[in-house]
Amino acid sequence: MKKIFIICVMILSYNISNAQNKITGKITNQDNLPLIGASIFIPDMNKGTISNSNGTYELSNLPNGKIKIQFSTLGYTNRIETVDLNGNSLELNIILNQKAIEMETIVVSGGYNSTQHENAVKIDILKLDPLTITKTPNFTEALTKIPGVDMISKGSGVSKPVIRGLSMNDILVLNNGVRFENYQYSSHHPLGIDEFGIEDVEIIKGPASLLYGSDAIGGVINFIKEKPAPIGSIVGDYNMQLFSNTLGMTNNLGIKGASKKFFGGIRIGQKTNSDFLQGGGAYVPNSRFNEMSVKANTGYTDKVGTFKLFYDFNNQKLGLVEDEAIEAISKRERENNIWYQELNTHLLSSQNKLYLGKFKLDINSAFQNTELVHFGDVGVYEIQMELATLTYDAKLHLPSKKNSEYIIGFQGFNQTNTNLNNRETKLIPDATTNNNSAFGLLQYTFFKKLKVQTGVRYDNKTIYTQEIGLATDTMTYRASLDKSFGSFSGSLGATYNFSEKLLFRANYAAAYRTPNLAELTSNGQHELRYEIGDHNLVPENAYETDLSIHYHKDNFTFDIAGFYNIVNNYIFISPTGDTTASGIDIFRYKQANSTLFGGEAGIHVHPKTLKWLHFEATFSSVIGKQDNGDYLPFVPAHKLRFELRGEKEKLMFFKKAFVSVNTGTAFNQNKVAPDETTTTGYTLIDLSIGGNIKMKNQLVSLSISANNVLNTKYIDHLSTLKEVNLYNPGRNISLNLKIPFGVKMYDKN
Repeated sequence: MKKIFIICVMILSYNISNAQNKITGKITNQDNLPLIGASIFIPDMNKGTISNSNGTYELSNLPNGKIKIQFSTLGYTNRIETVDLNGNSLELNIILNQKAIEMETIVVSGGYNSTQHENAVKIDILKLDPLTITKTPNFTEALTKIPGVDMISKGSGVSKPVIRGLSMNDILVLNNGVRFENYQYSSHHPLGIDEFGIEDVEIIKGPASLLYGSDAIGGVINFIKEKPAPIGSIVGDYNMQLFSNTLGMTNNLGIKGASKKFFGGIRIGQKTNSDFLQGGGAYVPNSRFNEMSVKANTGYTDKVGTFKLFYDFNNQKLGLVEDEAIEAISKRERENNIWYQELNTHLLSSQNKLYLGKFKLDINSAFQNTELVHFGDVGVYEIQMELATLTYDAKLHLPSKKNSEYIIGFQGFNQTNTNLNNRETKLIPDATTNNNSAFGLLQYTFFKKLKVQTGVRYDNKTIYTQEIGLATDTMTYRASLDKSFGSFSGSLGATYNFSEKLLFRANYAAAYRTPNLAELTSNGQHELRYEIGDHNLVPENAYETDLSIHYHKDNFTFDIAGFYNIVNNYIFISPTGDTTASGIDIFRYKQANSTLFGGEAGIHVHPKTLKWLHFEATFSSVIGKQDNGDYLPFVPAHKLRFELRGEKEKLMFFKKAFVSVNTGTAFNQNKVAPDETTTTGYTLIDLSIGGNIKMKNQLVSLSISANNVLNTKYIDHLSTLKEVNLYNPGRNISLNLKIPFGVKMYDKN
């Protein structure tokens, strides 16, 4: 063992001492004019720079091996280059072509650092532009801009994403690649991640258990953190948002810096919102919410590897719109005093990449802790519990050629749920969960056109719970559980580039999900309903086929995708039609072989004769049915969205100005589960205008948005406010201000 260790150290030392890689070059446009301030970024290393006044750039201290570099700047198409470094300097001159429609970019959620078009699994990207993204107090609402993505909502503060009809524990949420655990199983709990410090969101629609294990049966949402500052600079931004509907205010301040090898940053935010107004004007009692957040990171990057450390803290106080609160609250306020839930979440994660010659090794770990408290009357704790999760994973990238990539690895997590201080209600018991898995991935390109991806994975999971109550009390007693699950998952997919403009994609995936604690053990009131679990539930197994086509030209893109998802033993919570003695509706977790099918389509047109104009349209549809012919609950209605957007280099006092009109239509949802009510369709109209204003030497970004302009009174089919006969938010006018700032420490170029 000692000899093996010495040999490994010698190999590592050799690679460190001999890798003297440096890339230099110049970035120009199609007219051979230098592009100033273009971004050059290496996702693998979390390292980047910008081109100087001559369009030149330099990146040094790079490792041996194959790396991908993304070149981008506003108004030009992205360009992605793959280079194979071997201890030598490389000159890489880049020409970026002017494009009105943004093309593909590098994604990290598909297992490989690949482009969107290279990945057999379709990955949608939502860029979180602070000016142009939908401006409401509800961050999850911004995600619904992606066709096929919807949300279960209980007002502005509490919402959960839905992908192709699946939600909660069928959707895996990642915070910068880390499995995010803050009691995700319930529609009454918030997402728990705010939008600031997030650069973009990558969304996998469909089973992704091969990559991420259980809970990824319906898809993955990965919130990717912002890039570090360009080498040799300190930059930051202050953001303020004002919302008329909730009388809300958001403040957020971030600062980050980077030297040749070190980088880091910190971001602090605060949100406060009063009870929101429904369409028509009446307020919703106790829909108020308040939030504070801190995000910090530091890291080191060199030819030996990249080492990153992140810390996230989030405190949320969210009013519970329950019968007791509605009766007790007589005026509109913003302070949380009675009938609210509070979540405190800490997440510490370490993400590291070692470059070992032709090998690359990812070693990541994270610890997160969430305390959840439900308050009734002032100072009365109804529920208090704590979820502690340790996650870890390692991936070894084996030696590969330009047309191939091979990865093996393992993942796991250990989780404990603890009820604190013997509170009145124990929604779920004290429990310990362990999960371990091993997997292998293969990607190979044939004929420079056909890229095939496949892989297999095995997971083993154990769940142990402690008993609750006395066996003599049949109403409240819950026996201890000791369960073990094991399952294989895998996928086979391919992309075929028929031409530079036309791409075909197909993927078949087999995935699984084990029942969670709430589904197995619930027996008690959870907000407005009494939930009953079933300890006999077995794992879900999904078999989904996806087909999609992508076509693009300089001023036109078109996407269409279809899916058919067979889910055996699908677990869902459904109303029973019964009530408790006190009149609370009883909901029960059930299982049934089910099928979900549908698709999405999107078009983006930028007329050559009207260079300032953009037109986008998307349509999404999903139908969920049980084998007995009954429809599944909580399946969204068909949705149709239009956006008409104008962009001008100068408009009045704005520079890089925009004006947009958006409409969103939800069709009638009549395909409902037994004991679920139908929902009438609706159409909403949104308007926004904004751009940059220069005040002396200070740039200020400003936008004004109006959502639900006509103050339409409506209920979305996935709104849990239906339970108390309340409507979705009405008109909201928001003011969004961003003030960037920065200092150049030195010019490496």
